[in-house]
Amino acid sequence: MAYILKIKGTGKIPDFVQIRDKDMTLRAYFRLDQQKSGIKKSNLEEYTSLIMTVLETIPFGKLKNIDIIL
Repeated sequence: MAYILKIKGTGKIPDFVQIRDKDMTLRAYFRLDQQKSGIKKSNLEEYTSLIMTVLETIPFGKLKNIDIIL
């Protein structure tokens, strides 16, 4: 189990994504407009479609539970 959070940027700061494990330890942090490369760098390629689908549906600032093993 893991958590995903979409963070809204302001002005010059872009939108970001955080993926945290069940203990809320930060496991991935990448720009929203660079999802594929951020997922690849975080070694989460097997969950790419799930993560991208969740990011399309969740609002900014809300935690979402996702079923992946970190």
